[in-house]
Amino acid sequence: MKTIDNLNLNGLRAIIRVDFNVPLNDKFEIADATRINAAIPTVKKILNDGGMAILMSHLGRPKTGPEERFSLKHLVPYLSEKLDVEVKFASDCTGEDARKMASEMKNGDVLLLENLRFHKEETKGDEDFARDLATLADVYVNDAFGTAHRAHASTTIIARFFPEDKYFGYIMANELAHINKVMKDPKKPFTVILGGAKVSGKIEIIRNLLDKVDNLIIGGGMMFTFIKAMGGSVGNSLIEDNLIDVAKQAIQDAKDKGVNLLIPTDTIIADKFDNDAGKAACDAYKIPDGWMGLDIGEKTREGFAGIIENSKTILWNGPIGVFEMSNFAEGTRFIAEAVARATDKGAFSLVGGGDSVAAINKYNLADRVSYVSTGGGAMLEYIEGKVLPGIKAIED
Repeated sequence: MKTIDNLNLNGLRAIIRVDFNVPLNDKFEIADATRINAAIPTVKKILNDGGMAILMSHLGRPKTGPEERFSLKHLVPYLSEKLDVEVKFASDCTGEDARKMASEMKNGDVLLLENLRFHKEETKGDEDFARDLATLADVYVNDAFGTAHRAHASTTIIARFFPEDKYFGYIMANELAHINKVMKDPKKPFTVILGGAKVSGKIEIIRNLLDKVDNLIIGGGMMFTFIKAMGGSVGNSLIEDNLIDVAKQAIQDAKDKGVNLLIPTDTIIADKFDNDAGKAACDAYKIPDGWMGLDIGEKTREGFAGIIENSKTILWNGPIGVFEMSNFAEGTRFIAEAVARATDKGAFSLVGGGDSVAAINKYNLADRVSYVSTGGGAMLEYIEGKVLPGIKAIED
């Protein structure tokens, strides 16, 4: 893999695509610095070599150009502290100001460019915009796995202007190494846990995984489409009627391939979508009208945990219930702890996707799983078997 360890950056300007799309509070303070912290080793490698680091990222989804709440200038104090250098800030990512600041950099300097998405050309993958970014540096480094599935100017197109001088940063290298470990050489038994609200975002993943896994656990809101496909009554639970036939096919495919497909047998129901709603335990296939399933039940928790704890490889994407509500979080917590216990016993566990990562962090279990992926959509598309343009641009 072509990483920054393959070269010495002494005297070179490296433009690094980082993922600093972090949440800010109403005072423009960083609410969760996980993504910034993850990129620090890559930046420090460049600085320790005697190189210069030019950082570019998006933040949020600005609609019509610059917006104060999406400015990357709010990250400068934190970055300066983490890197122990005075991080300079360019008020635009291209143009005369950015070019001047880049040309005046000295070894060990760090320059942060303003939000790439203040220019519509970024998401359009505009070649001229990518060329302008490329003129700032000698080397291109992509360390933003979370955006590797987007063919944007800064993630893909810019690599054309560095035919020999393009590399993966440490985040990208780690993500690919860990996901490949799960997808290409998993120790058996291999268990995948899929949760989240909808089946529609997971269909291709299920299809791709059925040839690889021993156990496929279904939870979250998506479980009710499967339960209805099996003839169950799901009350007012979230379902996708247009995907019932797809769910039926997945159930049959799992049977044909000898995959142990686990669908909840009991659930915790509520009379409305609210933490303070009326609550009861119920057979997952006999939910009364007017009630909806918001978590897995006790028998299901125990059964799932037993499978997980006897696994050697575990992939988890998506919460098992509405874990944001404390009264319907028990199933997700139970599964998270089972994954941690399995890891304690020697299993390799990969957790990815925004909500499942949030759950692992909520229960302070991140240090008890093997790897937490920083890329939600990118990880899912990679697992689906798709070629990610941000990866292909470096490897070509």
